[in-house]
Amino acid sequence: MFSLKNKTTVITGAASGIGKAVAIVFAKQGAKTHLLDINEEALDIVVKELTGNGGNAVAHKLNVVNQAEVKAVFEKINTVDILVNCAGISNIGKADTTSEKDFDNVYNVNVKGTFNCLHEAIPYMKRNKAGVIINMASIASNVGLQDRFAYSMSKGAVLGMTLSVARDYISDGIRCNCVSPARVHTPFVDNFLAKNYPGSEAEMFEKLSKSQPIGRMATPEEVAHLILYLCSDEASFITGCDYPIDGGFIKLNN
Repeated sequence: MFSLKNKTTVITGAASGIGKAVAIVFAKQGAKTHLLDINEEALDIVVKELTGNGGNAVAHKLNVVNQAEVKAVFEKINTVDILVNCAGISNIGKADTTSEKDFDNVYNVNVKGTFNCLHEAIPYMKRNKAGVIINMASIASNVGLQDRFAYSMSKGAVLGMTLSVARDYISDGIRCNCVSPARVHTPFVDNFLAKNYPGSEAEMFEKLSKSQPIGRMATPEEVAHLILYLCSDEASFITGCDYPIDGGFIKLNN
């Protein structure tokens, strides 16, 4: 079950966190994995880890914000069975405290970056009359999170794009879903806490962990296993859906 043998998969944000976990899981399931990330050094480490364990992995340094770069990489890969859009950034701020620069940065990576990859991958899937797309949304697509104005904006857009793509290309054999994690313990979280809460990292980590009713953050591997299912043939009847993986955050935090 859940075999991805001979499937050509493209994963953005693959150098760390959820993207890296997806790459590892996909490689174990037999996929041909193309790993895209702006951090070339970290990306090369992941590729060496995968190939050293018998996986099929290729690294592509890429800034998802640059459509010309995205187009060039997809032309090099030349076929796509599965696209997982994991590249993303966050920001702290409310509507009146978020700078224009920060708003634009979040929009460019999370929204335009996702669009750029959709724009280039879909023609290959249409040609093949088959394809699966997973976009990384967030619980912020469904509930209000304090001080996350720009981030919530971007993830709401990702949810909207997911539904639009699912509807527009269903007759082309393309399935599109999104995954909405609550807090996941990744290097992103550790760096975020160090930057925004210096000296209070442990306290804030505990607070954020307990904001999930289940009492902890998710692991990247738990999110990756959900994505594996949604990309597999076993999920062939699923499209146009948002899957919260949130430790009860949305439904039980009342």
